[in-house]
Amino acid sequence: MSNFLSNMNNLQQRLIVGFAGAAGIITGVCLNQWSYFILFSIICFFSLREFHGLVNSAGVMTNRFFGMLLGMILYIVSFFVVTGFLQPSVYLLFFALVFLLFLIELFQSYEKPFERTAFSFLAIVYTALPYALLHYAVIRNGEYQYKIILGILLLLWANDTGGYFGGRYLGKHKLYERISPKKTWEGSISGGLLSLVIAACIWHFSQSLGLWQWIGLALIIVVIGSLGDLVESQLKRSLSIKDSGSSLPGHGGFLDRFDGLIISIPFIVVYFELV
Repeated sequence: MSNFLSNMNNLQQRLIVGFAGAAGIITGVCLNQWSYFILFSIICFFSLREFHGLVNSAGVMTNRFFGMLLGMILYIVSFFVVTGFLQPSVYLLFFALVFLLFLIELFQSYEKPFERTAFSFLAIVYTALPYALLHYAVIRNGEYQYKIILGILLLLWANDTGGYFGGRYLGKHKLYERISPKKTWEGSISGGLLSLVIAACIWHFSQSLGLWQWIGLALIIVVIGSLGDLVESQLKRSLSIKDSGSSLPGHGGFLDRFDGLIISIPFIVVYFELV
C-alpha cells in the first residue's frame, strides 16, 4: 500500500488516505461505545508515540515508556469513570502514579531530569488528556451519543477540507506567516463557511442537538481548532521539524491530522456543560 501511495502526488495521497481513514473512523464511532473506545485508544496511543518521537528527535529526552503508559491509563480510566464502571475516586490513584515520574528520575543518570519530566508531563497534557476529556462530551447521562462525536468529526473535517482547498486555490493573504507560512485567510474563511453549512446539515438530518448548538460547536471547532493547528505548527517549528510523523501519507502523522481536535476538546466539554 505504501509503495502504491508513494507514486502519487500529495493531493492524491491526501484524498485516498482521507477517504479510507474517514470510512474507518465513521464505522468505529457509529457501531457502539466499545468500538469508539478502541478507535480513540489507538489514536491516543499513536498521538502519544508521535509526541515523544517528535521531541526526542529534536534532542529533548522524555520518559517515553512511563509517560505513554500514564497517558493511556488516563484515557482508559476516564472512559470507565464516565460510563459508570469505576468511581471518580480512581483518579486519585492516577495522580499518585503521575508523581512517580519525579521519583523515577532519582534512579536515572540523565543530565536534565526535570526537562525530561516536564516534557513527559507535556505529552500527557497535550495528547492523552484531551482524548480522556472527549468521553465527557460523547457519553452523556450514561449513554453513548455517537451522533455527537460523528458531528464533531464532520465539522473538523469540513474545516480542514475547506481550509485546504480554499487556501490552495484562493489563498493570497497569509494568516500567520511567522508560525505557518502556508495558511491563508481565504483558506480559514473557506473552512469556516463549509463547517457552518455542515453544521446546518447535521442538525437537519440528526436533530440530536438544536441548530444553534451545532452552530456554536462549529464556531468552537473553526476558531479553536484552527488555533490548535497553529499551536502544533509552532511546536514543530520550535523543534525544526516539518511533520509530526509519516503514518498517514498526505496528512503527516496523527498529531498533524488531529491537532485541531486535541485543542478543541476541552472547550467542547465546557460548552456542553453550559448549553
